[in-house]
Amino acid sequence: MIEQYRNSSDSSAFTHTNTMSTILITAYSVAFAGGGIGSITMLFVLVKMNTLSVTTTAIINLVVVHSLLLFTVPFRLHYYINKKWIFKMPVCKMVSAMVHIHMYLTFLFYVITLVIRWLIFFQWKDKVEFYRKLHAIAASAAVWVFVMVFVVPGFYFEYGRSGEYNETTCFKFHRELQQESVKALNYTIIVAVTCITCVLLGLQIFVLVKVVRKLSTSLWSHQEFWAQLKNLIFICVIIICFLPYHLFRAYYIQHVNDFEQLESYNEVFLSLTALSCLDLLSFELSGSRLFKQKVGTLRSRLSCC
Repeated sequence: MIEQYRNSSDSSAFTHTNTMSTILITAYSVAFAGGGIGSITMLFVLVKMNTLSVTTTAIINLVVVHSLLLFTVPFRLHYYINKKWIFKMPVCKMVSAMVHIHMYLTFLFYVITLVIRWLIFFQWKDKVEFYRKLHAIAASAAVWVFVMVFVVPGFYFEYGRSGEYNETTCFKFHRELQQESVKALNYTIIVAVTCITCVLLGLQIFVLVKVVRKLSTSLWSHQEFWAQLKNLIFICVIIICFLPYHLFRAYYIQHVNDFEQLESYNEVFLSLTALSCLDLLSFELSGSRLFKQKVGTLRSRLSCC
């Protein structure tokens, strides 16, 4: 009876591991393919945009941070497919840290882009631009220097400090969550991201309602409406890709040592954040004439019905 229970337990664990691996491979493969296409096509769009614009600078940095994450994705895919880490532990730490750095930098650039667009929408600013290209470069450099000097070393030295980790196993740094300082930092980030997301969503709904009331007769043909829909894409990405991870993280921190399977669930929610790389692709598609024509055709058919 005991042997039968053990075999059943091992079989269940094996099935769970395979299922989680399949989900992770699928998520990161989609992010790699869609993110790569979106980043490349966005480069051609950026050539035509005003390089002095703060929004353009934010988008350029968004392309850079997406590209850095995509560079680390093959390492993850190799590990999830072969179920063995063949690279050194420092590489594991950097690959693991990159998905977190990508998430929060992407969130930051989203917020900057949305705030600037709202400033222009409410006519508090006619345009938000740098005086010179050098200023745009300096602002971007300041962000990346901060990341390289403070964030990257923090991840590198903190990961693996609380215990010995297997060299052939990667992305399993849950022991760090036993530290009270790490718990406090995580809770602070969770609350901050959740509150900021709620504020962004509330403001965007308010702006959309205002636009709909103003342009009720020519809503679908007006550029302002489509601009606000693009803003909504950023917020939808935050809600779909970032928020689930943070909400689950709050539960995960409390019960990290209670269930072994929670660690794999945490990895799945973390993989959702990588799907934010699809934002540039969806951003471009939503602004294309073909997409607008298809939406117009669909509206006409629905109204006829």
